[in-house]
Amino acid sequence: MPSDTRPQHAIAVDIGGTFTDITLADRGSGRLWQTKTPSTPHDPSIAFANGIGRVLQQAGAAPGDVDGVFHGTTVATNAILERKGATVGLLTTDGCRYVLHIGRHDVAKNASSYSWVKPARLVPPRRILEIGGRIGPDGTVEAALDEAACRAALRELHAMGIDSLAIGLLHAYANPVHEEQVLAWARQELPGLPVSISSAVLPVFREYERTSAAVLNAYVMPQVASYHQRLEARLRELAVAAPLRIMKSNGGMYGARAAADQPIHTALSGPAAAVVGAVLVSRAAGHDNVISIDVGGTSADICLARGGVPAVSMAGEISGLPLNVPMIDVHTIGAGGGSIARVSADGGLRVGPESAGAEPGPACYGRGGTEATVTDANLVLGRSPVSLGGEITLDPQLARRAILERVAGPLGLGLEEAAEGIVELLNNNMAAAIRSVSIERGHDPREFALVAGGGGGALHAGRLAELLGIPTVIVPAAAGLLSTLGLLATDLKSDFVQTCLQRGGRFDLARLDAALAEMEARAAAWLRDEDVAPADAVLLRTAGLRYANQAYEITVTLPRAEGTVQGARFTPDDLASLQAAFHEAHERLYSWSSPTLPVELVNLGVTATGRLRKLVLPGHVPAPGATGAPASRRPVSFGRAAGVLDTPVYDFASLLPGQAIAGPAVIEQRFSTVLVLPGHAARVDRHGNIVMEVRR
Repeated sequence: MPSDTRPQHAIAVDIGGTFTDITLADRGSGRLWQTKTPSTPHDPSIAFANGIGRVLQQAGAAPGDVDGVFHGTTVATNAILERKGATVGLLTTDGCRYVLHIGRHDVAKNASSYSWVKPARLVPPRRILEIGGRIGPDGTVEAALDEAACRAALRELHAMGIDSLAIGLLHAYANPVHEEQVLAWARQELPGLPVSISSAVLPVFREYERTSAAVLNAYVMPQVASYHQRLEARLRELAVAAPLRIMKSNGGMYGARAAADQPIHTALSGPAAAVVGAVLVSRAAGHDNVISIDVGGTSADICLARGGVPAVSMAGEISGLPLNVPMIDVHTIGAGGGSIARVSADGGLRVGPESAGAEPGPACYGRGGTEATVTDANLVLGRSPVSLGGEITLDPQLARRAILERVAGPLGLGLEEAAEGIVELLNNNMAAAIRSVSIERGHDPREFALVAGGGGGALHAGRLAELLGIPTVIVPAAAGLLSTLGLLATDLKSDFVQTCLQRGGRFDLARLDAALAEMEARAAAWLRDEDVAPADAVLLRTAGLRYANQAYEITVTLPRAEGTVQGARFTPDDLASLQAAFHEAHERLYSWSSPTLPVELVNLGVTATGRLRKLVLPGHVPAPGATGAPASRRPVSFGRAAGVLDTPVYDFASLLPGQAIAGPAVIEQRFSTVLVLPGHAARVDRHGNIVMEVRR
């Protein structure tokens, strides 16, 4: 691990739909300073700068004391979800103009095959031009490029007013020479225009997915590059000279320059950070198998981790479009504190996915919002405090009015009955999402602990655990800023992958060696660009394998000690180890495997990691004079089962390490509220995490 004498202050900033979360950490002592500030959707860099300025002042730290700024971003995600990205042009091989629009025959999960409509593509056919030249599946050049025709096509796209260009040529994964040549011509014909080539973004087979990845990358490049420029300008204004690093969907970091070139790797930036934070907290609490749920103002992000390792997917999607880049397998639903409760035309109650967001926010914020939200419901039930961390004061009267007018009145319900219905419906929506990442994938949620993060997670975690039979809930000491802890607890990381199809039971070890050597050279160059010292660089080899005639592969890691990979020959023993790991993974995922069936190797990969100094969770230090006694009491509604109970309310800062609390109780952290249901028992561990034992 790095052991130099530079300043050890690091700042993490995670921008959400409602709030921007900021943590400053002294990575030597583990001491944390934390704050929230309202997000500024029209320009997220404003909230970014406001938060950094505020936390520096809070800590009494000088800008020069900061040696790293780590950021979780939703800019690329929102551009895709809201269809507000660049005007993209696409160059492809003759005969491949409609690859994007044909796509796959799959119908979206839970959609009707009779009414489902294929999501709109990001590039219409009129902005997709074909060019001559062809690479074969083995990488041979079957037909040369026509330079004059290519340059003419580039000028034609420029005349259409494109902001960004994607290049996706047939079989470029096997040989990128044609894409690289067209890229060079594009830089001459269209200087300054952002260009994305498929062989750099996703050099694997399957034309639709690879072309889609190149287009998605091009779609967000201008917006992300501009955003990063604004962030770096804000840092200069604050006199912070530390490098800016961006969270990737795979749970690692990369520099702002690399993020601007390949922004598609930030599609799940913030959610991935929360998962890393959840694993950090759960392992400190003695649990390796966890399901994390991060409930913010707009969404709930859910992920399963077994053995302290989050599930990773190579077959993700965003807004109905494939995104086959390595990413932590996070399931996101529209369920958060700002989720709007509405009565549908048929008289049913619906909660989310629409959100009141940061502007105007829930009705109780007093910013002009009139819709009833989950935050309003929790306030009416007495579960939420009237002040959120001293940042926002909530108005119970506005919350009551919104629920009465929007929900209770139309349904003929009482105020508290309507509020309870809103919360319970949200709980069941989130429980269904947790089942989809656990039970539907062969995992029993009763064998996991539930880590509740985000501003709203701890309010709902006890009920979620009851619905799912989960025995233990862990609420981090800084639950409302869990994602920022993850930003401070990860490493630099990049995945390099290449299709190298080996089938028929025959494996060309020399070819595999050559492919691994080329990827390891690129990985080593990336680590140098990120200023990673050789002692902190780690390379791991991976492979995607499948049984013959299967459509999709499973990625497994070569079981070899860290640091012993680079330059090592790929041996028959390595191949046998990969095949054994594949059989084991197939058995775990699908409850069967067959060592007698032939195994095909589809993709090879190298994962490069640059180890960073990481956050060490501090011990819980109670406020001076703390006794652990309740600070107050208030009536809290626990639904039909228990009714309204006079409930003790604890200030988190007054709790003592090891203290036990019997439900019902409310524990008010600075940026979240923990609801301990009747019959549940909570204790405070040495790090200040609230560990709840759930009544079965």
